[in-house]
Amino acid sequence: MNGSRASMIGTFVRRSDGQILPWMAMMMVIFLGFAGITIDLGRAWVYQRELQASTDAAALAGAYAMTQGGATTSSVLSEACLFSSNTGTNSTCGVVGSNVTPNLPNVTTTPTLKCVPQSSYIQVGCVGPGGNNLILVTQTATMPTYFIRGLAAFGVNSASTLTLNANSTATIVGSSPQLNVAVIVDTTASMGQTDSDASCKNTRIHCALAGVQTMLGQLTPCASTSSSGSCVGYDQVSLFTFPNVTANTVSNDTTCGSGNPTIVPYTLPTQPSSGTTTWNPPTGTAGTYQITSYLDNYSSTNAQGGSPNQNSGLNVATGAGGCNGMQTPGGDGTYYAGVINAAQTSLMAASAANPNSENIMIILSDGDANANSSKIAGNKGAASGSTIVYGSTNDQCQQAIQAAQNATALGTTVYTVAYGAESSGCSTDTSGSQAGLSPCSAMQYMSSGWPANSSHFYSSNQSGTDGQCPASGPNNLNDIFSAITASFSKARLVPLTVVTGP
Repeated sequence: MNGSRASMIGTFVRRSDGQILPWMAMMMVIFLGFAGITIDLGRAWVYQRELQASTDAAALAGAYAMTQGGATTSSVLSEACLFSSNTGTNSTCGVVGSNVTPNLPNVTTTPTLKCVPQSSYIQVGCVGPGGNNLILVTQTATMPTYFIRGLAAFGVNSASTLTLNANSTATIVGSSPQLNVAVIVDTTASMGQTDSDASCKNTRIHCALAGVQTMLGQLTPCASTSSSGSCVGYDQVSLFTFPNVTANTVSNDTTCGSGNPTIVPYTLPTQPSSGTTTWNPPTGTAGTYQITSYLDNYSSTNAQGGSPNQNSGLNVATGAGGCNGMQTPGGDGTYYAGVINAAQTSLMAASAANPNSENIMIILSDGDANANSSKIAGNKGAASGSTIVYGSTNDQCQQAIQAAQNATALGTTVYTVAYGAESSGCSTDTSGSQAGLSPCSAMQYMSSGWPANSSHFYSSNQSGTDGQCPASGPNNLNDIFSAITASFSKARLVPLTVVTGP
């Protein structure tokens, strides 16, 4: 019996059954720890991608906002914040972003506008709000850890949260499609008055033409395949004015040092329709509204931002290089439905000759219209009833609205710049659905999309009589034309090194 008991005890001592269990328990803790760390880090990777995506969205939204009419530094930053993952309010973003995710409960967003030199990535100068062309968005988020913090049970100094950072930069991109731009500048007698505003302090026509020059410096005259000695046309611009001048004296406006062209009564070019594809400019002693054909030779370097080419009639007519530019002899009152129809017909011919190009019309005027019957060639007299009649001596402001809205319907984006537009006037508008409208209202309703879309309407909004037609956004003409040019652009992301360097 005693021997049997001793044998059993020896057998028990020699057996190793169950000794792996402590090792397995320890290894399971280690494996679970690694698995937990992997899960936390995997979550961090996913959340980092979410944070980067919303940062890219905020940057693109901000850059796109820079191209919109009336854009300001504040409106651009606000738009970036709106598309961010910002979860609270801070000194820059006072709203909760639309891309907030429950995975990132604590995100701070900081958008910043910057002006950076042009390069292969930055195609336009600093034409955006505040003189900027790029937006940098930085977002910082904290996410809690669930498994990494558990390492503290093993004496490891572990983090209870992880900090994630994301940066994104976006810029305005130069006009992608080719542009055909018709610029209509009022040269009636009122434009010869002195503008005493600090941003001008010269005649209104001088300041208006300076604004056009600003735009020319920011357009892309030649395609990227061009060289300084050879231009493959891209953004082409034609200058129109009212009142009419005889076609054979137009060169007085495009030759530096010459006198004024001969003024003639307002003509009535046919209103264009969807089938219009040709434009035949008047010749000889016939009255014309077009001062220059569509030109792409306005840059001396054939590139955006080059100094004005002094041999370009477009630059001479807008006062570059010390030339007088168009002047304001006046004498015919104001009627501008005809010039709008002429410009739209020419634009449709230009786009027909350049497939996939886009048409832009810019109208600068005080918005009043009051020509008498002797100043409208072939006028229809005083129309009866409520129908607006093109060429009639009444409802002249509404005729202009109809012409501009027809241009919009035909695919042209119409921008209007109210320069000294009054809150009263349009005295001939005594019938029609908008009888009694003001010059200010006329300029507003001529812009594409008004009133639902106000981004194509601008106003000088200056002191004295110039303050009767306010609008959001810039209020001096150089900034207005810069904003209009920026609105032709698109937005795209660019490498962070554009800001930080290699």
